[in-house]
Amino acid sequence: MVAALELYLDTDATRRIRRLWDALESEGVQSMRSLLAQRHRPHVSLAVAPRLDPAQVAAALDGLVVAAPLRLDFQYAGQFVGRVLWLGAAPTSALLAHHERVHDRLATAGVPVAEHYRPGRWVPHCTLSMRVPNRLLTPAVRRCLEVLPLTAAVTGAAVTDHARDICHPLP
Repeated sequence: MVAALELYLDTDATRRIRRLWDALESEGVQSMRSLLAQRHRPHVSLAVAPRLDPAQVAAALDGLVVAAPLRLDFQYAGQFVGRVLWLGAAPTSALLAHHERVHDRLATAGVPVAEHYRPGRWVPHCTLSMRVPNRLLTPAVRRCLEVLPLTAAVTGAAVTDHARDICHPLP
């Protein structure tokens, strides 16, 4: 499984994405809601790795407000290889600068992260489904477009690894 440094969204955005998860499930698309005993919550991951030591990450980020007062503007739906469906947040200068600050701190502390989440390669997104069946892709994207645009404020952050039952809040 994957551990992540997650940014959480305000109540309204979280509610809207959870409703989208429900709509996708009604179309026959397994959403993030039904994975891992429903422990997922809508988020944008700043970093992922096979494992993250919450204490090491917290120490690396000490003094940095990870849950920075950022506005996220989800403006499009996208798909990664493997049929992963997501909502894309506009890569604003504030969001990209925050992401880079976090990664600079993690790198300095020797915290390994996945290459595709490093600055310059990261695509800011909120995952909706890990594997959309090909025949359901069009209806799934249509459902996504029904909720866009969606504006969210970052309200929290945590290091998570749901497979290992880890959720370590960060400031």
